[in-house]
Amino acid sequence: RLKMPHISKIVTVKNSQGLHARPAAMFVQIASRYNSNVTIEKDGEKVNGKSIMGILTLGVQTDTAVTLEADGDDAGEVFEELKALLEKEVIE
Repeated sequence: RLKMPHISKIVTVKNSQGLHARPAAMFVQIASRYNSNVTIEKDGEKVNGKSIMGILTLGVQTDTAVTLEADGDDAGEVFEELKALLEKEVIE
């Protein structure tokens, strides 16, 4: 059995709204387009990156470091896209 790629890195959220309603919805939309499992962790609390409620419960503010993890055959792609979203200062 092939071992699926696993990526786990600390990313600092740069968006002025943190990870609230709209950015959280965009995060979930991106994560849901991929097969990989995505999790986001803050202060030891880990949630499913495809769950808007989970992400909102983390209460991620601007300039907060979170651990972004992706597991699966397309982990690299989903990780890069989500990292870019989190590091973007303005989300249209």
